[in-house]
Amino acid sequence: MGKTIIEKIFSNHAGKSLKAEDVAICKVDFCFSQDGTSSLVISAFKKFRQPLLLYPKKYSMFIDHNAPSPNLGVSLVHQKMREFCSQWGCKVYQPSEGISHQIIIEEGIATPGSLILGADSHTPTCGILGGCGIPVGSTDLAVALIYGKNWFKVPPTIKIILKGRLPLGVFSKDVALYIIKTLTSKGATYKAIEYEGPLINSLSLDARATLTNMATEMGAKTALIKPDQKVFNYLKSIGKKKFKPVYSDKQAKYEKVYEFNLSKISPLVAQPHSVDIVTEAENLKSVKIQQAFIGTCTNGRLEDLKISALILKGRKVYKDVKLLIAPASRRILEKAYKLGLIRVFIEAGAIILPPGCGPCVGTHQGVPADGEVVISTANRNFKGRMGNPNSFIYLASPAVVSASAITGRITDPRKFLKGKE
Repeated sequence: MGKTIIEKIFSNHAGKSLKAEDVAICKVDFCFSQDGTSSLVISAFKKFRQPLLLYPKKYSMFIDHNAPSPNLGVSLVHQKMREFCSQWGCKVYQPSEGISHQIIIEEGIATPGSLILGADSHTPTCGILGGCGIPVGSTDLAVALIYGKNWFKVPPTIKIILKGRLPLGVFSKDVALYIIKTLTSKGATYKAIEYEGPLINSLSLDARATLTNMATEMGAKTALIKPDQKVFNYLKSIGKKKFKPVYSDKQAKYEKVYEFNLSKISPLVAQPHSVDIVTEAENLKSVKIQQAFIGTCTNGRLEDLKISALILKGRKVYKDVKLLIAPASRRILEKAYKLGLIRVFIEAGAIILPPGCGPCVGTHQGVPADGEVVISTANRNFKGRMGNPNSFIYLASPAVVSASAITGRITDPRKFLKGKE
């Protein structure tokens, strides 16, 4: 019987043939944690008798969730992270370098066929490069640091075939929301998602990353896209040449197969307080907003900022709205600056935040007040996500968020894009 990409990756890292539902010990290529989980990783690590970090070059910590630090407690956590990395010889990414998931892609830490372990729920984002990103708890990550391997249960795979051509004003975030609406937030629990199809092939790597990132919101254990020439060209451009692509066999067994034609969908919005309560942006045009946020590991990439600038250029943010923009990494910020995008944002009245997670996690840089409505490009909108359970969070594409920031209401962006795409 043939194997899926996921089954092959786990088989390669276990040194034996595995299939879905099998449990095995597998070697890990890279591990990481961030400032919301690293302290727990360190504590778990120290509980082991005579702990030894065997492969320091295969572990990094990222200061991205609270960057820069909003208070003394977080500053002490950051200090603890730096001290641990200094002691053991592993790398710590400093505030403003960017979000872990974006840097892992930018630096080619994830490659086709690799197995990445992260103490962060959106670790599957790196699946755009054909690797497998698995989110784990801090204790499991500590085990991997000490032994260079861990136990895994091979997840069954759901194949999602995407066809059609995206209409004006529709982007990969809309595709992700459409899929989540169909499968629901629990529709892929502990499954691997394998995206393929003509639409996937046409998408940029930036756009694909939104899909692998949002797979977590369906309960998926991991998500990936088979590596193609776009991936190979990208890896070559950053000096990555040693990797072994893995592909599913024609006879591979999938738990389910979904096929979607996205040619006729409209700009979509997820409503409070669940990512699968999805409707068309046009249906929410009476909803006033007080805050708009463009960024995160979902939609803080260069392509996202270009789309936003296209809509915001020559226009002003509505007087009662705060528009916050946080590039996903310093590299993206630098490119956006050189392209003149930052000037467009500033002239429109936006607030530019340092590269990182920004207000998504709800600890700083834009906690909404009671009753305030936020429209965000993030991936989660459960009650209290941005720091206040008495606020209301809507999720949408950078285009919808930008258009809404201009009008002060949730807005279909198509009228702002006609003749520009």
